Amino acid sequence: MIVDKKVNVQLLVTFPKGLIRDIENYWHENHLKSRSEAIRELVVKGLREFKHESYENY
Repeated sequence: MIVDKKVNVQLLVTFPKGLIRDIENYWHENHLKSRSEAIRELVVKGLREFKHESYENY
């Protein structure tokens, strides 16, 4: 996959196995294209709840 580095940043993150299991369940239950998309969506949802702002243009 080609990453447009002008817009995106690749980041290596380590997760506990249980959290990965939950992320993968979310990924499949929501019919998302990739695990990365699931993680991005979950982060955006968390930030919206935390900041009560819109993060739709990530």
